[in-house]
Amino acid sequence: MLKKFLVAFLLAALPAFCETGTTWVLQQSTLTYHMSHPIHQVYGVSHAAKGKGICNSAGCDFLIAAPVKSFDSGDSNRDLHMLEATRGAQFPMVIVRTRFPESAIASPTIYVNLDVQFAGQTAHYEHLPFHLTMEGNQVRISGTIPATCSDFKIVPPSFLTVPIKNQIPLQVEMTWRKS
Repeated sequence: MLKKFLVAFLLAALPAFCETGTTWVLQQSTLTYHMSHPIHQVYGVSHAAKGKGICNSAGCDFLIAAPVKSFDSGDSNRDLHMLEATRGAQFPMVIVRTRFPESAIASPTIYVNLDVQFAGQTAHYEHLPFHLTMEGNQVRISGTIPATCSDFKIVPPSFLTVPIKNQIPLQVEMTWRKS
């Protein structure tokens, strides 16, 4: 009888011991790229990113994705040219993956390594600082990914025969919530 009770107790308690950890869901985002040309500066903004993160004792794994066509620079002709230059029809998503220790979320600055898939290429960025602010069940994250056209084998588009600068940094502002 005692043996059956212990087996039943262990089976009932098993889910608590096998807890998968914390799941985070991207609540809102603002992704802004900056393109520089001697004649003008361009900013393209997207609020369409989706993301999920799972943290447990082994670490945190996050995946964020945004449609390339969701970036709006305020000029539809420029946006169509950007889709063409970045091969957006063939590779319609920007995908970011990262993994870091769960304890890092408790710090106001987290240093992450990122794998960014864009325009059919994957670029690796190491030790990038992102600032975190905890607000109840939410975490606000901001930082910059120092992307370049050459990172993704993109031929810099030209305007009046002058190409844009190679640097196309991506400013990231996101709010995540525990689910």
